[in-house]
Amino acid sequence: MGTSDAVVVYGATGHTGRFVVAELLRRGFTPILSGRDADRLATLAKEIGGGVEVRAAAVDDAQALDRALAGAAAVVNCAGPFAVTGGPVVEAALRAGIPYVDVAAEIEANASMFATYAGRAARAGTPVVPAMAFYGGLGDLLATAAMGDATAADMVHVAYGLSGWHPTEGTRAAGRVSHERRAGRRVRFRNGALEYHDDQLTEQDWPFPEPMGRRAVLAEFTMADVVTVPSHLDVPEVRGYMTVVAARDLAGADTPAPEAADASGRSDQTFVVDVVVRKDGVERRATAAGRDIYAITAPLAVEAVARILAGDFRVKGLASAGAMFDATDFLRSLEPHLTVETPEPAKAP
Repeated sequence: MGTSDAVVVYGATGHTGRFVVAELLRRGFTPILSGRDADRLATLAKEIGGGVEVRAAAVDDAQALDRALAGAAAVVNCAGPFAVTGGPVVEAALRAGIPYVDVAAEIEANASMFATYAGRAARAGTPVVPAMAFYGGLGDLLATAAMGDATAADMVHVAYGLSGWHPTEGTRAAGRVSHERRAGRRVRFRNGALEYHDDQLTEQDWPFPEPMGRRAVLAEFTMADVVTVPSHLDVPEVRGYMTVVAARDLAGADTPAPEAADASGRSDQTFVVDVVVRKDGVERRATAAGRDIYAITAPLAVEAVARILAGDFRVKGLASAGAMFDATDFLRSLEPHLTVETPEPAKAP
């Protein structure tokens, strides 16, 4: 395992990768810029200044990936589609004996990561945290916090209240890969398993906390929480919801990419993630609110790296955010970036 404060960011020049690099710098880490395009990496390094190191590597070149990770303390994979990059980069991390964190929102890529690498990561004693991002990681942390000391529930609802959604090209590329892998079908987690189906999504209202309030959502709009939450909690059904306006933005071929609204590069998009856990007729709610779903992924991923390198983690192997960390404490550490509500009994939606 590396002994330095150097953290490789694979996919550093991407929209989310740039936020991760900036957050690492803010937290006092030394980012190493990696990815497939040497010219773009060099341009980013010049923009940052200070002699930031560049280590270009293609995902199909194992030796180049090994060189990219040599001597580093950890790697954060921000390069989608993760169906393509996840396996090669985590394998390089396991060879190097360093922690691996990714920001994958692709359901099948995350499911494959758990199925393929859980045993290898456990045998190596190397922390591996997939989906340490807005989708997958944040919902899992909120669900785990809402569960309290319980490890089982009847159902978990994860409702995404987005003011809008201007997808990046990386999001669109990942969506195309997922659509092809599913042959155009939809996916949900029901009866304790991922289930592929052709049912139409239904519209209903969801009572988000103020100031968002009640909004129209699409039910069974499934995100990576259907992999992360049941990976460590005994829950037979995880149901997702997305505000209709955001779903329409995502579906629109002409919806532009996010635009910076301040010097940090964040857009003016706002969000609320509202998680309701139901057990024996009792419901508990945990919520988080903030701005820019891509930007918030950076403090999530970097906090995970910081905790792992400080020894503040629970699993020497592969685990989701809620299993790897103290969920409530982790969420509280994000409060400069997020407004977090402590879990409390909630009424049925």
